[in-house]
Amino acid sequence: MDGTFPPTANAMRRALRRARDGVALDAAEAAVLLQARGEDLLDLCRSAARVRDAGLEAAGRPGVITYSKSVFIPLTRLCRDKCHYCTFATVPGKLRRAGHGMFMSPDEVLDVARRGADQGCKEALITLGDKPEDRWPEAREWLDAHGYDDTIAYVRAMSIRILEETGLLPHLNPGVLSWTDFQRLKPVSASMGMMLETTATRLWSEPGGPHHGSPDKEPAVRLRVLEDAGRSSVPFTSGLLIGIGETYEERADSLFALRRISRAYHGIQELILQNFRAKPDTAMRGMPDAELDELVATVAVARHLMGPSACLQAPPNLVDGEYRRLIGAGIDDWGGVSPLTPDHVNPERPWPQIEKLAEQSAAAGFELRERLAVYPEYVRHGEPWLDPRVLPHVRALSDPETGLARPDAVVRGLPWQEPEDLPASYGRTDLHTAVDTEGRTGDRRADFEDVYGDWEVLREQVLAQGAPERLAGDLRGALAVAADDPEKLTDDQALALFHADGPALDALCRIADDVRRDAVGDDVTYCVTRNINFTNVCYTGCRFCAFAQRRTDADAYTLSLQQVADRAAQAWEVGATEVCMQGGIHPDLPGTAYFDIARAVKERVPGIHVHAFSPMEVVNGATRTGLSVREWLQAAKEAGLDTIPGTAAEILDDEVRWVLTKGKLPAATWVEVVTTAHELGIRSSSTMMYGHVDTPAHWLGHLRLLAGIQQRTGGFTEFVTLPFVHTNAPVYLAGIARPGPTARDNRAVVAMARLLLHPHIRNIQTSWVKLGAEGAAEMLRSGANDLGGTLMEETISRMAGSAYGSYKSVRDLQAIAEAAGRPHRQRTTTYGEVPAERRAAALASDGHLPELLPVLD
Repeated sequence: MDGTFPPTANAMRRALRRARDGVALDAAEAAVLLQARGEDLLDLCRSAARVRDAGLEAAGRPGVITYSKSVFIPLTRLCRDKCHYCTFATVPGKLRRAGHGMFMSPDEVLDVARRGADQGCKEALITLGDKPEDRWPEAREWLDAHGYDDTIAYVRAMSIRILEETGLLPHLNPGVLSWTDFQRLKPVSASMGMMLETTATRLWSEPGGPHHGSPDKEPAVRLRVLEDAGRSSVPFTSGLLIGIGETYEERADSLFALRRISRAYHGIQELILQNFRAKPDTAMRGMPDAELDELVATVAVARHLMGPSACLQAPPNLVDGEYRRLIGAGIDDWGGVSPLTPDHVNPERPWPQIEKLAEQSAAAGFELRERLAVYPEYVRHGEPWLDPRVLPHVRALSDPETGLARPDAVVRGLPWQEPEDLPASYGRTDLHTAVDTEGRTGDRRADFEDVYGDWEVLREQVLAQGAPERLAGDLRGALAVAADDPEKLTDDQALALFHADGPALDALCRIADDVRRDAVGDDVTYCVTRNINFTNVCYTGCRFCAFAQRRTDADAYTLSLQQVADRAAQAWEVGATEVCMQGGIHPDLPGTAYFDIARAVKERVPGIHVHAFSPMEVVNGATRTGLSVREWLQAAKEAGLDTIPGTAAEILDDEVRWVLTKGKLPAATWVEVVTTAHELGIRSSSTMMYGHVDTPAHWLGHLRLLAGIQQRTGGFTEFVTLPFVHTNAPVYLAGIARPGPTARDNRAVVAMARLLLHPHIRNIQTSWVKLGAEGAAEMLRSGANDLGGTLMEETISRMAGSAYGSYKSVRDLQAIAEAAGRPHRQRTTTYGEVPAERRAAALASDGHLPELLPVLD
């Protein structure tokens, strides 16, 4: 605690009084209370214990302290980091000399797990070093020899075997994970964890610091992992390691960071407050241990900051039997305790006997009860916190009333498998037509208050960003550059043009229209297509989406493969050249279902173009099948996929994305998917949804990014402008988003898209679904050249509140082009010529379906 001055008596008195009174503490007060000692510490603990007791009462388990009966499985002790206090991590030479492999073998893992199951353990704590293959060639060689692409693939494989062959629930501690890693591991685990340890960057960045030389210990990286866990609805364990050189202010900052993430996503299932213990043969062997008073004060402050509903744990093997002091400070959990395996991170500190822990807890007035690896609140809640593949395993061991472990549960393996088929058809399968005649059942889904995260935290985040600054740049000069050579527009000039209004906006749109004429001519193109949204069940938590429903909501539905194929066949009969197929991320959807959908359509209608599966669906399919994105896309192409929609882009800036969505893929992953598709010869559209919490600076960055991708791959067929439809959008109903873009915004975005994407993306599409016929015609005069498709059915925008219907006939689209004073031409998905037979069929039916819907089983 170098450089920290003790607080004054007055400061301590004020902070203690605020804690007693239940007033929210600020960071300075928390830092003061972390230094409470003697009578002050007793005062602090008494108020913290009252907060804890209120939380246990509200949770329905008053006077209960929990633990998890577990086995500790150190899958590998190799690590790419070099923490100066760690004895867990080792080097390949030492493992060889001790007769060990680079990783525990499957037989070794399962032997430990089976013996644990025999002794009634229910948790398999799988701990390992961070990305060992990045540092150690021996780790890479082991993984290659055993057929695993990376360490995460081995963790996933062993988790499945543990579930199937022993019945233990995996709790995974693989270190720093990416968003995609969470999607890979969530279906095979009950919970995951990673200690934050500290937010003190200097302890990582400065030579001699405990985390110096350890890339995975950068606080910003670890905070991002905690956020991604929350976005992915993973019950997650985190916490602090105290006494490694941080100041009280830095410790308080770490607690506030954990509180912020916990409030935002409600996904931190427990906080571990762990005291540093120096170990021989480490660089920090001479560092003094964190004193018990330090730990007790930290627990008490954490309880006040995290609140009554938080679960706080202190490892009982690190406190020399001082259990009552920790209970008195506000803990409600002892963590994992194993009757079989040592604490491999602290091997010199054996676990206490469970019987002794029960006695000590009882002496402090608490009943010791067993929980599972996943905490009771998440067990009772089920989806979206527990994947459907794991949920049966959890329910086999849990009490449905309390969510705690069932004392009489038999620990035995159960099958783990991906569903083999698309879920059976059910629900409101006529929604694609009924949404126009009857509307939706309600303006929001039943779990509105929790599926999207914490609305209040989100409001605070958006307010902190402030309103966009209106730029008063040199509009005349910027317009001159745009007219001469749009590729020479600087960012400042582009931002000035995005703000253009009045005569300047008219001039901007004329310039964009001239560039359009030179690039693609006067023809307004359109496609005869049918949208097929095969399910709207989704728990991703996109806050702009009014389409997604829980499986039990009145408007929820899922189509069968036959229904999907029937709708494609109907579309072909009336002249369609394309079906566009997308759906929600249904928890029961197997990763191979997308292949089955494409194959079913191609088998029924061999000549139709399958334009399907957003980048989010691609990642979902890849992570569920265990394939790489490249492998999955190649398999989808072989099944009949022709192109992919570039939806799920929204705004390709994570600052905006994490307001718009709780759990959708990050911008970098979207880029990875579309560029990989392009490399495989699978072209895509590109999109931008605007007019919500974004600014012109975000629009500029998004368009620059798309232009760069196109220069590298040439794979985009068009750019589609998607004005935000606000009416039923959750983020608008919660009072956070704007009510969509203005008419000025729409003209400026279309014009600037034409200029900033020139000459790389030639086709700019406007959305009649979102803007109506008059609005679309105006966009055709502002730089757009394409009207999209007839659609035949459209549910996503209509569920959001779009007032412009679900389909347009061929003649309707032609009339929009004529209103803009332009000729029209039908096109294919990739902007090619349409065969005469298809054009004739479309004109004969006028491009919309006869009265033969809905399709029924």
